[in-house]
Amino acid sequence: MVSFETNRFIISLYPYLTNLLDITMNKRTAAIVAILTLGYSSLFAGGILTNTNQSAHFIRMVARDASTQIDAAYTNPAGLVKLEDGFHFSFTNQSAFQTRTITSTFAPFAFNGGNATKEFKGTASAPIIPSLQAAYKKGRWVLSGNIAVSGGGGKATFNDGLPSFEAGLAVLPGALTGMQLPTTQYSVDAYMTGSSFIYGAQMGGSYAINDMFSAYAGFRLNIVNNGYEGYLKNIKINPTHPILNPTGAMISAKDFFTAIGQTQLAESVADREIDNKQSGWGVNPILGLNFNHKGLNIGVKYEFKTSLDVESKTVDGKDGGLAQFKDGVNTPHDIPALLTVGASYQILPNLTASVGYHHFFDSDAKMADDKQKDAGSTNEYLFGAEYHINRMFLISAGGQITRYGVTDNYQKDLSFSLNSYSIGLGGAVNVSPTVRINAGYFWTTYSDYTKEPGGGIGTLITSKDVFSRTNKVFAAGVDFSF
Repeated sequence: MVSFETNRFIISLYPYLTNLLDITMNKRTAAIVAILTLGYSSLFAGGILTNTNQSAHFIRMVARDASTQIDAAYTNPAGLVKLEDGFHFSFTNQSAFQTRTITSTFAPFAFNGGNATKEFKGTASAPIIPSLQAAYKKGRWVLSGNIAVSGGGGKATFNDGLPSFEAGLAVLPGALTGMQLPTTQYSVDAYMTGSSFIYGAQMGGSYAINDMFSAYAGFRLNIVNNGYEGYLKNIKINPTHPILNPTGAMISAKDFFTAIGQTQLAESVADREIDNKQSGWGVNPILGLNFNHKGLNIGVKYEFKTSLDVESKTVDGKDGGLAQFKDGVNTPHDIPALLTVGASYQILPNLTASVGYHHFFDSDAKMADDKQKDAGSTNEYLFGAEYHINRMFLISAGGQITRYGVTDNYQKDLSFSLNSYSIGLGGAVNVSPTVRINAGYFWTTYSDYTKEPGGGIGTLITSKDVFSRTNKVFAAGVDFSF
């Protein structure tokens, strides 16, 4: 039986604690989901929601925006007019692996493990990412297509949550101690896994205006499929209470609040689950131009913004108590417009150098929670070279510098973008005059971003957050013509 004085004291602070637990449960879950929703495209080269590495050719050389080979079906479709008449195909599989780490400092974290600085790590992997490029050329005309993962492309798992996930829970011991219920520890079982894929099917036609100029017009159908499963459960605290917990042992937070007659608080710390899928589709036009003269080739491509929403479907009502996971809820998921410009020059009969530039119009694409307001624009600078050792073997390498235009408000554990540089290298083997095998390895080095004070929820702001990432991609593919 709880004493009248103790119960009256808890009731007097009930509004404060209710607000605190609302932040703790609802907003922490939203933070985990948001990083899954917004972070998948980073498995690949490209902007916030776009993949640009769609073939082994890119992985081994990087700068392919002026390509006139079969991979130009994606990178420079107007340049396909330089192919020989006939059918041309290229098949690639990529394997991508990434880590995301937030090292966060917040004094109350010491209530769970004894250290005010904690590392929160998420892993994402996509071992099978296939893509297909195809073209048929006849005279001045080329009909081409591309099927690939045009955005997203992975599965991410967070076993320990995020700083904003933990911050709301971390302050509970201090809050309860201030309510004459000495508390020194908290714990929670947290798990979230999610997958995000944007499947792109592109089709269009190219026409050789003359020997130097050619043009392309086409479109891409983008189909979005996201899935999320996870839970927050078994929340425990160790409040010392003369009757309910005289030894200060770790006990169920829900049971404790139930015992002192606080039903709403008990519901706030109850187990929650998410089992949700999101889907949607949209179409964007694509235009391209190509110029070729005496060893110089220049390619230009513009992809219009894809306007689309994703619709939420929840399994057995498991929406985690979050509005965006209710059945039928639509969330903005636009794919930004993209401008690419590339140039290649044949320095020697067996040596070609290339450069490229990408500009993503991120701030014009609507995103969940109006994130586009802080997204700015992304710029990428690419370079590469290809050397033919002989008729059978070639080697290639290249690099990419990525600079994001995101503001400080964008840089949070639920969605952060880091400037980076990437290196790709590999080669190809001409097995026969009509068959070539391509292979490459691509890795990215990111610049850590330090934010002081860090992020959080409401007034719960960490002292410092350091964001970091790693990324590596392996690719192999085959080109063939007939």
